[in-house]
Amino acid sequence: MAATNKRNRSQKFLFRILDGIEWLGNKLPSPLLLFAILAIIVIGLSGIFSGVSVTNPTSDETVEVTNLFSAEGIQYIFENAVGNFIGFAPLGAVLVTMLGIGLAEQTGLVHAFLKATVFAFPKRLITAALVFAGVMSSLAINAGYVVLPPLGAVLFLGLGRHPIAGLAAAFAGVSGGFGANLFLTSTDAILKELTAEAAQTIDPAYADSIAVSMNWYFAAVSVVLITFIGTWVTHKIIEPRLGKYEGEATADGVEQLTHHEKKGMQKAGIGFLITLAVMAYLSFGPLRGDGAYLESPFFNSLVFVIFVLFFVPGLVYGISTKAITNDKDLTKLLGNTMASMSGYIALAFTAGQFIAYFRETNMGTIIAFKGAEFLQNTGFDGFGLILVFIALTMLINFFIGSSSAKWTILAPVLVPIMMNLEYSPEFTTLVYRISDSVTNMVTPLLLYFPVIVAFAQRYEKKLGIGTLISIMIPYSAAFTIGWIILLFLWMVFGLPVGPGAGIHY
Repeated sequence: MAATNKRNRSQKFLFRILDGIEWLGNKLPSPLLLFAILAIIVIGLSGIFSGVSVTNPTSDETVEVTNLFSAEGIQYIFENAVGNFIGFAPLGAVLVTMLGIGLAEQTGLVHAFLKATVFAFPKRLITAALVFAGVMSSLAINAGYVVLPPLGAVLFLGLGRHPIAGLAAAFAGVSGGFGANLFLTSTDAILKELTAEAAQTIDPAYADSIAVSMNWYFAAVSVVLITFIGTWVTHKIIEPRLGKYEGEATADGVEQLTHHEKKGMQKAGIGFLITLAVMAYLSFGPLRGDGAYLESPFFNSLVFVIFVLFFVPGLVYGISTKAITNDKDLTKLLGNTMASMSGYIALAFTAGQFIAYFRETNMGTIIAFKGAEFLQNTGFDGFGLILVFIALTMLINFFIGSSSAKWTILAPVLVPIMMNLEYSPEFTTLVYRISDSVTNMVTPLLLYFPVIVAFAQRYEKKLGIGTLISIMIPYSAAFTIGWIILLFLWMVFGLPVGPGAGIHY
């Protein structure tokens, strides 16, 4: 009894802290207005810090703050407003993907599939399966951000659980587990090239031996770790804190499939398998390309591939169940889907301006270089150095969201530093991937953060950035602690981080 009371007191204390974070965060303006304000702040800061510069230690290139408060800067703002909106990376991906998902959802296919899943899969494993799917979604690069969170919300709602908890579990798996996978992904290929290029400055021969699989062992074990932690946090912290869902959105529950639903599911399944077979053929045929398979035109077109994989079964199911009887029905359902995304489209305009301004000013790049310089001057060694490395990269992640963009900046500086301290480039990349992943879900500068906010507002219309951050902080903290412990044990036992890749150089 005493132990139970102690747990309850600890839980209440944690909830009070998270409630405080939520209250403070929600005092901020709406996400749309917040990004507009941040864009204005960036313009002002670029004027204040105009002339501040750093020198890239590997190329001797000078990087200077670009002043957007000048005549040239104002010209850039006006001339690129439309381009910044259209060029906002998640915009097209989200809208195209949601066309496919939306059709499957509105015809009833998603609901029927989820009901079938509930009866075919043990309920106690649903959360673990959702987190696991999120972790593995990095095979599809960033597609998991726009596919799994809304599906997770619908799944939990159908089970009578809080939809935001399902969304959060999926989001945690996708973003927090981005550095883990049972298979090699295109991210492995990108980071390998950047790491090898950085290692050239110290040891060209060693750089040539760096393989795409350099972090595979650690990444594969991390899948189990992240799935377990994500499931535990969802059950023990997120759902108890959210409580019972009392929003306006409803689901039909988890009753058995009707005859028409079963028939529609069977036809949709056949349509899906045929579509999947066509996509497999294209991936090895016309869309194969000449380079590495993970860098082929097929993998560069995954957003459209996912759209087709949802659209075709949704169309077949709709025709089978009479939800679609003519082209007007199809047009109406697709229009309804886009109407539900109108808030996100408006949000994308201000978010796109802010992201573009921040990139144009070079302030993120300068912060990254200053951080690397700080790491070099700390004088730390051993695991203390690793902890400082992780903390530094987590901090920089709040300013530069893209994993490859950060490593493009940091690798030429950090890889040589760590090699001089006898840590291998492969291990350095591994530490970077951990620290990059764990803060993705709590930084509004993540390109897909506004996407998740928009998805969540379908169930909680007044949900703000503070609410989402307070929900995701437990995942971020737990992933950080779990990964640091795993990394420490890995170093103690001197295990290889990948095939032929050790900890020390």
